[in-house]
Amino acid sequence: MPVLVFLAVLLLVTASWWLIVYMLMLGGLIWLGLGGWRLALVAALVWAGVLGVVELAPHGAFARLIGWTPRGLAAALVGIVLLFGAEALLRLVRRHTRTLPDRAPGLVPLDGAAAEPIADPVPSTAPVSPPDDDELTRYARHIVLRELGGPGQAALRRARVLVVGAGGLGAPVCLYLAAAGVGRITLADDDRVGLSNLQRQVIFRGTDAGRPKAQAARDAMLALNPHVRVTALERRITDADAGLIAEHDLVIDGTDTFAARQAINAACVAAGVPLIAGAIAQWEGQLTVWDPRRGAPCMACIFPEAPAPGLAPACAEAGVVGPLPGVIGSMMALEAIKIIAGAGDALRGRMLIFDGLYGENRVMKIARRDDCAVCGSGHSRLG
Repeated sequence: MPVLVFLAVLLLVTASWWLIVYMLMLGGLIWLGLGGWRLALVAALVWAGVLGVVELAPHGAFARLIGWTPRGLAAALVGIVLLFGAEALLRLVRRHTRTLPDRAPGLVPLDGAAAEPIADPVPSTAPVSPPDDDELTRYARHIVLRELGGPGQAALRRARVLVVGAGGLGAPVCLYLAAAGVGRITLADDDRVGLSNLQRQVIFRGTDAGRPKAQAARDAMLALNPHVRVTALERRITDADAGLIAEHDLVIDGTDTFAARQAINAACVAAGVPLIAGAIAQWEGQLTVWDPRRGAPCMACIFPEAPAPGLAPACAEAGVVGPLPGVIGSMMALEAIKIIAGAGDALRGRMLIFDGLYGENRVMKIARRDDCAVCGSGHSRLG
C-alpha cells in the first residue's frame, strides 16, 4: 500500500517512534478487513487528532513525545490524503477498463467458425474467464497500439489457432502466440526432443530431452502464460484432418517436409481456413499466407510438384543457422496476430524471402491458378 511506504520513509527520515504505533494500527485494520474509503477515513481522522492535540498544546507533554511541529503534521496529512485518493482513483480506472471489447475487425467474430469445442485427447487447462488485472497488465503494450487496442486483444483472446510442428519454426511461434494471449492453441507434433534440436528450438531445455515435443512445448507455453489454453496432439496432421482444422480460425505450418506441407495445405483448402507457411534452409527462409478462400493462392498453385531429390534437402542434411528459425518463426507469429486482429496487410498473394547471410529481404507477388489441382475451379468448393 502506498501510504504504508510513505510512512516507512517518514519513519526512516524522522526516527519518530510514534509512527511505528500508527503503522501497526493501520496494519491491524487492514488485517481485520478494513479497506477503501473506510480505512482512509480512519487513518486521516487519527492523524488529524494528533495534529489537533499538538496544535492546541504545542509545548505539552504529548507534543514533546510526538516531536513534530503542527506544520509538519499538516503537510504529512495532505500527503496521506493524496495517496489514498490516488489509490482509489486507480481502482476506479481499473474497474471501468476491465472488460475488453468483444468485436475486432479481424478474422475472429463472436459467432465465428471456431465456436464448437475441440475434442481434446489431452485435457486443456486455464478455462476461459473474464480478463483480470494480470491479463490487462500483460497485454498493456498491445492494448496501447492503435492497430490492436482492446478490440484486437479481445480477438486474440477468442482465437483458436492450430500450430503444426513444434520444431525450429514452431518453437518461436508457440512462445509468441502464448505470450500474445491467443486464447486457444492446439499444437500437433509426433516427434520427441533431441539434443540436436536445442541449437535452434528455443522452447525446449536440456531436461526435456526424450520428452514428446508437443507435451514439452505445452508446458513451456503455460509456464509463460497461464491464461491461455493449450491442447497437445502427439500426432501428425494429414489431408484427412479437414474437420479438425475447421474448428480453428487459423493454421500455422512449421513442418519441414514437402509431403507434410502438401497434406496440411489440402486440408486447409478443404476447410476454408487460412494457412501461414514458413520454410528455412541454411541461411535463407521464406514466408507467405496460403488463403484461396480470400483470393490468395494455395501451396499447390505455386508448388504443384515435389522438388527433385537433393534440390531441397532437409535441415539435417543441409544444416541451418540457429537464429534463422527464430527470425522466420517470429514473423509467422506476427502474421498470425495481424490476421486475427485485422491489423496491417497480411502476406496473402505475396511471399517474403529472407537472406540471413547477406541481410536482404525480397517480396515476390504470387497468384492463384485457376487450374490448380487443389483449389482451382472444378477441384474445390472454393473454386
